[in-house]
Amino acid sequence: MAPVALLPQQYVSEPAKPAAAAHTRSTAEPVELASPPRRAPKERTPPTRASFAFDTTEAAIAAVARGEFVVVMDDEGRENEGDVIIPAAACSTEQMAWMIKHSSGYICISLPGERLESLSIPMMVPQNEERHRTAYTVTVDYKHGTSTGISAHDRALTARALAAPSGVHAHDFTRPGHMVPLRARPGGILMRRGHTEAAVDLCTLAGLPRAGLLCELVNDDETGSMMRRDDCRAFADRFGLVMISVEQLVEYRERTEGAMAQL
Repeated sequence: MAPVALLPQQYVSEPAKPAAAAHTRSTAEPVELASPPRRAPKERTPPTRASFAFDTTEAAIAAVARGEFVVVMDDEGRENEGDVIIPAAACSTEQMAWMIKHSSGYICISLPGERLESLSIPMMVPQNEERHRTAYTVTVDYKHGTSTGISAHDRALTARALAAPSGVHAHDFTRPGHMVPLRARPGGILMRRGHTEAAVDLCTLAGLPRAGLLCELVNDDETGSMMRRDDCRAFADRFGLVMISVEQLVEYRERTEGAMAQL
């Protein structure tokens, strides 16, 4: 696959509607944000592996470009966790339902700072004390075509609205809500080696809007323990998902962007 430069996507700013319309909730789902016809992953017979191995970054980018889930593992010395990631612009109701069922259920959406600012979505707290400085913002729900905001339909629709490059405004969301935006660092994975930045970088490399849904993988056991590396590999194989590491994505960007700079 040819290298793709990580250039910021320009979100189109449109005039705000009159203040009176800002509090109006519509029951109609906008046609342009309708759920795409994408199926959730299905269980399959996993391949036989003699030893652990990640897939290639190129395979992950191709999967994201097709609107599929990928599993991304971070460093064992950091969180040592795997997140399932999917492009928000392409997430269907069925895919969101699958994501809720097979993860911790605390679905987040990674967005660049300029997108959050255009939608007037501020940081959740003025002083971030989270261990890895994950940049949580105020939670939101999309107003139109949703009910309580917590269903798979509502969360998928809110995600697609947050990913839409135009036609969606700050007043189209209620705060607080059930979708958790995260503010990705400028420079992406090269500046902070976290799942937040990995999600945005994968979407950008795949040529999609810079908005990635992500959630931690947990074991289906009595304690809901975190999946570690081998658990994540087994899970990815069980559903036919591509699995890579944050380090692979860092190496891919350094290699391809370095090669492009020499042209």
